[in-house]
Amino acid sequence: MKKLVALNALMIRKHMKQTKFKQTEIGKNLEEWEVKELKEDIELVYGKSLTEKKRVKGNYPVFGSKGVVGFHNEFLVKGPGIIIGRKGSVGEVKFSKRDFWPIDTTYYVKLKNKGNIVFWYYFLLNLGLSQLNSHSAVPGLNRDQVYRISEKIPPLQEQTAIAKILSDLDSKIELLQKQNKTLEAIGQAIFKHWFVDFEFPNEEGKPYKSSGGEMVYSEDLKKEIPEGWWVGKIGEILKIQIGGDWGKDTEFENAVQVNSLRGVDLEKIKLNGYSEEAPLRWLKKNSLEKRKLTDCDILIGGSGLGPIGRTIYFSKELEGLYEHPITYSNFCKRLSAQTPSYAVYAEKVLEDMYISGEMKQYFTGTSIPNLDANSLLNHNIIIPSKDVVNDFLKIAISKFSKLYNKENMILSQIRDTLLPKLMSGEIRVLNNQKIKEAV
Repeated sequence: MKKLVALNALMIRKHMKQTKFKQTEIGKNLEEWEVKELKEDIELVYGKSLTEKKRVKGNYPVFGSKGVVGFHNEFLVKGPGIIIGRKGSVGEVKFSKRDFWPIDTTYYVKLKNKGNIVFWYYFLLNLGLSQLNSHSAVPGLNRDQVYRISEKIPPLQEQTAIAKILSDLDSKIELLQKQNKTLEAIGQAIFKHWFVDFEFPNEEGKPYKSSGGEMVYSEDLKKEIPEGWWVGKIGEILKIQIGGDWGKDTEFENAVQVNSLRGVDLEKIKLNGYSEEAPLRWLKKNSLEKRKLTDCDILIGGSGLGPIGRTIYFSKELEGLYEHPITYSNFCKRLSAQTPSYAVYAEKVLEDMYISGEMKQYFTGTSIPNLDANSLLNHNIIIPSKDVVNDFLKIAISKFSKLYNKENMILSQIRDTLLPKLMSGEIRVLNNQKIKEAV
């Protein structure tokens, strides 16, 4: 946060225009900016129905109120464009760089005057349109309410400069997210190569099975596995530990503030390298001590509306991701191995079960599913020899240093800090390149 304060001060000190103000119907405003009702600049156009059955496989994204819901071989709107949730996820604002098809639960935005479409995306994102829900039973957004909003609109040149700053930040964030997905895919490919195809490096560094490595037949699996490996239960290498503690949302005596992870946070950390939404909670000190996570631990989504069965290995890099200590909520379960190497291996086994759908057999409940962890621990798996999982750990450790880092989180915080300040004119754009360098 200190970096954000310093950044704001730097931009205000070095990159502000000599700003003049005028009095308007919504108060003091920048002289070059116009106060308008939104109906003067934008039109919200109804999307068009396109059921899943009618979609033909193609490259054009189909947008619903929550975002992309599929693809089609035709587009309705030429990109780039803005999509706003009309029914369901009211006021959700999405952006498509490509031509797209918005369905009938959405509006798409048409500019009436010359403007920067990227600027208008960030402008509408900053308005908080989700608060304009006009229906009770089924959430809905009335476009007439949006049209009546009066706001300060900068001239085109400043729109373009604002859009450039924010989109450059988002491009960097997106690049880091793609890097995380690539790292996860590489890790999963290596796992399959070693522990499914049995092509881990032998003593000579050659693929074990294809180089004539000794194999033995397993009656349980009805196939051959490497000599020295065996078939056992997940519970032979993992044990269930004390349940999570959700704590309280306000401070109390002898309490410490923590980031309490839920299933949804595990997924976001894996995909993005962090989770902005990881809740800050207050726990008793002794409760935190009992739940102190180590590099032998795995967290798994256990209940609630988050992704049940999603896992994450608690590496040392993950431990330093947040300012506060990390613990786990009662929506997660903690599984521990005797060594970090078997913890990393077991996490990959569980992740493979999650991706393939095999994990679902251990879900219970309907409206709010839960994970039957005791039954999961009775699941049969291949248990490799110590030397092979130790070698796999070395590869995994090199990945964690790149996977879990604060860069993405800091960039998101900078973007979220800049967004309202740029849209209000509190920060003005003089030299776009210098602001980028400051960021």
